[in-house]
Amino acid sequence: MTNGSKPRRPDVTTVEIIGGPEALEVGLSSYDARWAEDYLRHRRRILDALAAADVDVEHIGSTSVPGLAAKPIVDIVVAVVDITAEEDYLDGLLAAGYELRVREPGHRLVRTPTRDVHVHVYERGNPAVHEYLLLRDHLRSHADDRALYESVKRALLNRQWSDMNHYSDAKSDVILAIKTRARAAR
Repeated sequence: MTNGSKPRRPDVTTVEIIGGPEALEVGLSSYDARWAEDYLRHRRRILDALAAADVDVEHIGSTSVPGLAAKPIVDIVVAVVDITAEEDYLDGLLAAGYELRVREPGHRLVRTPTRDVHVHVYERGNPAVHEYLLLRDHLRSHADDRALYESVKRALLNRQWSDMNHYSDAKSDVILAIKTRARAAR
């Protein structure tokens, strides 16, 4: 556990994808300022749903980077105190209308029924949260890497993907290279 306290229970040890693999059915859209508005609306919805919990909420992913083309899916990361204490956050998110899609070690994913907002839940201090923010902040301030990332995404979306996760995995090399430059630029 990364926050220094003891988890309430052991975390899950397997990956559960509710509903199974899904084909990638959306393409890239030019940057849309409404994505930031959508984030703010969902941030408020999440904070209201989790009012009793100590959480951090951030806009991540391509829709959080002005000028970057993206799949029109707003990604949000929520950092919680204890990922194993699902009753502290998952019940509230489900009651707020989100649906559970993924339960895996250290991570939960809920999304809107229309699949246009994905909420990634991690434990506070999980390195994944830092990595999301590192990439986001670098792409916001480095036009050359933003253009590179967009070109790779466009090339990959010219292929058929039977599972959206495979498309995400195919971007790993360019994301790793960009994050390496981001760390060096600090």
